[in-house]
Amino acid sequence: MTEDLPSPDSQPEKQPSRWRRATQAMGRAALLPFNTAGYLYRTGQENRHFTLPVLNGAFGDQLAERQDRRAIQMSFRRHSTDVPVAALRLEPAATGPRKVVVFLHGLMGDEVIWQAGSPDGLRYGPRLQQDTGAICLYVRYNSGLHISQNGQLLSNLLTELLSTYPDAVGPLTLVGHSMGGLVIRSAGYYASLETQQGSVASASKPEQAVPAHWLTHLQDVFLLGVPNDGSFLEQNSHFTSVVLRKINLRPTRFISGLIDKRSNGIKDLRHAILVDEDWQDPHADDLFPPRTLVPPLPGVSYHVLVGSLLKTANSALHDYFGDGLVGAGSALGRVFGDPGLPPEQLISTRVFPKLHHGTLLSNPEVYQYLRDHI
Repeated sequence: MTEDLPSPDSQPEKQPSRWRRATQAMGRAALLPFNTAGYLYRTGQENRHFTLPVLNGAFGDQLAERQDRRAIQMSFRRHSTDVPVAALRLEPAATGPRKVVVFLHGLMGDEVIWQAGSPDGLRYGPRLQQDTGAICLYVRYNSGLHISQNGQLLSNLLTELLSTYPDAVGPLTLVGHSMGGLVIRSAGYYASLETQQGSVASASKPEQAVPAHWLTHLQDVFLLGVPNDGSFLEQNSHFTSVVLRKINLRPTRFISGLIDKRSNGIKDLRHAILVDEDWQDPHADDLFPPRTLVPPLPGVSYHVLVGSLLKTANSALHDYFGDGLVGAGSALGRVFGDPGLPPEQLISTRVFPKLHHGTLLSNPEVYQYLRDHI
């Protein structure tokens, strides 16, 4: 047998020289910072809807004070843009006004949490609109502002919605996740004050007709993972800052100062501050500051939905850690568990085991609860 010999025309593959390989490696190393910067820029642009709300949640009060263009203004949102109320163009159904569901995100969130698709299907907003025929609207707000400031802005926004579309808006449902639920409760507090003042004014001038208020349309409030009695994370942050300040050394004062740079919205989460007077109080930074109790609105059905990292809800760990960010005891709230509430207060609570704070927004059982009650 003879061995196969290479043909005289074939040439052995030339391996790149060491110099060429070194040059190529140096070229890739030189381009790495530019490629990395390009990747970070593209990633930032793709997730811009997320980075701006995070910035506002952390420092939004400071941005608003400086009138920075990056400060988010409360508005309804469509197609990733702010939409004036007059541009919503809501139309009544053939049978009359339609049910309207308004969604509010939590700290450092935006409307995308209710709208983003997933491999398993649509999330709550689009699916509810598809399954129930309700009008679903999404609000974006600066979560770094005081909760009470956002509550008053929300009340004004809903007032404008009702005055612009009195024939299109029927029963109103508000759905809030985390801080969004506190903003809803604050809005209800200020709206009730406004209606009381309006009743006094109309009694003194009976000839003037008072337009229907959004509270008269409000039917249901859904609170998903809402720290109704405050956030243990913010309570720990505040306590740490106080202790470091008391130590009164240069490093501890520096760290305490950094912690205190967090936004007013975050600070309000410590004890779920819903009213201006509470954060304006000179004792607002005490370990146990004064706090105005905001009760449920009469005639409105409240649905308090609580997540739990555990399989069972009968433990101190469940009460304290809850869904990982909001303790179950806080989410259930003293004001919603008060046995002395009058019988006309309609409050339902439901605990969803093995769900963390984020998965409350994409769980089939939670969605089914929403659908069944809307």
